[in-house]
Amino acid sequence: MTKYNSIRIAILAILIMGWTACKIPEINSRAENKTVPELYLPGANTDSANIANTGWRNYFTDPYLVTLIDTALRNNQELHILFQEIAITRNEADVRKGEYLPFVSVGGGAGVDKAARYTNIGAMEANTEIKPGKEMPEPVPDFAIGARATWEVDIWHKLHNARKAAINRYLATAEGRNFVITNLVAEIANSYYELLALDNQLAIVNQNIEIQSNALRIVKLQKESARTTELAVRKFEAEVLSTTSLQYGIKQQIVEAENRINFLLGRFPQPVSRRVSSFDSAVPASLQTGLPAQLLANRPDIRQAEQELAAAKLDVQVARAQFYPSLSISAAAGFRAFNPAFLFETPASIAYSLAGDLMAPVINRYAIKAAYANANAKQLQAVYQYERTILNAYIEVVNQMANLNNMAKSFDTRSKQVDALTQSISIANDLFKSARADYMEVLLTQRDALEAKVELVETKKRQFTAMINIYRALGGGWQ
Repeated sequence: MTKYNSIRIAILAILIMGWTACKIPEINSRAENKTVPELYLPGANTDSANIANTGWRNYFTDPYLVTLIDTALRNNQELHILFQEIAITRNEADVRKGEYLPFVSVGGGAGVDKAARYTNIGAMEANTEIKPGKEMPEPVPDFAIGARATWEVDIWHKLHNARKAAINRYLATAEGRNFVITNLVAEIANSYYELLALDNQLAIVNQNIEIQSNALRIVKLQKESARTTELAVRKFEAEVLSTTSLQYGIKQQIVEAENRINFLLGRFPQPVSRRVSSFDSAVPASLQTGLPAQLLANRPDIRQAEQELAAAKLDVQVARAQFYPSLSISAAAGFRAFNPAFLFETPASIAYSLAGDLMAPVINRYAIKAAYANANAKQLQAVYQYERTILNAYIEVVNQMANLNNMAKSFDTRSKQVDALTQSISIANDLFKSARADYMEVLLTQRDALEAKVELVETKKRQFTAMINIYRALGGGWQ
């Protein structure tokens, strides 16, 4: 084969590779939509001040709650699991980096070879003299030491894009950890205020038991004076017992709430220190929510979805590069001889090689096409997931803004209801003493007052929950 024929064949091979690379199937894709409404609600404040930028230590002022959150961030097992997940993704990024650098290995070896006499190699060895009058040894030992290198030239940035995708996934994992921290802070705060609410409900029940017990003593005295019947006494006794039984249900809820906090703190069950007076503090009717566009920077789940989308886009580029030719270079250099004494006698013992491979898929590219189609499909999934995360974040904030406003109005209304029913208890007792009201009116009034007081505490707890959840929805708590 002449020199010119070799050149023609090489040029033809390159043209065929280029032609096959150009025939990449077209797959539908779309860009993500990052637009959000300018305001959360019509006529809302356009101030960019945002409670999401407030650290949780400043947002929550109860020192007992701050201590609990701080302990959870140090001991929570789920966070420790995520820390290891972050380390794994960081290592995977380092693995990708090593793939586009040359692989160099150093080693040595020894062996022996006996070629059959009536073969071309055997015949040549039999007629070869190392030195005049000294034939090749039989069998022939083989000793070698040297270095070998292989390198895939990243012409189409396939390997670099794969590493960038791994870095994006590492960043996504870090944002996922921040999202878990946000939820963990909110969950501990919600559980803490639930615990305070249960303490207040238990205190209300105890107070109501005392009121009902006093009423029971009065009814007994009236029965002795024949002003009422045994039926009234039994009804009042049943009411006292019914209210007393509520104590045990609330105490069980307190145990479960404490242990839920203990689990989040990564510790075995123990009493949870708390300041009951914190439950009496006022809850703001509105908080600084900033602008919807700030969610893209403040919400860790949106930032995580953004990094996942960037990685998916790079995966498409990596899959597309599989259609193009790949260039690999391999080289080796070292010393080789059949006798260790001759191993470093240069230049006779020096051995080296250099080769380059240019390869491109031509026939049966179904696997590459399928991988490319999958990468595009996953990219579309990432786009929709990103948009869905933004929409969900926006709706969460709007819901909690409405919840905070409605709970404030509900608390004011229920406070007036409790005041009215508290006064009605005294009125009912006075009327009962003067025989102007029967015992059922007294019982129903006490029962209504108890339910109203318990519901007032529940409404106050919902206020705290709304205050915590809007902080979480805006992206606060992980800074």
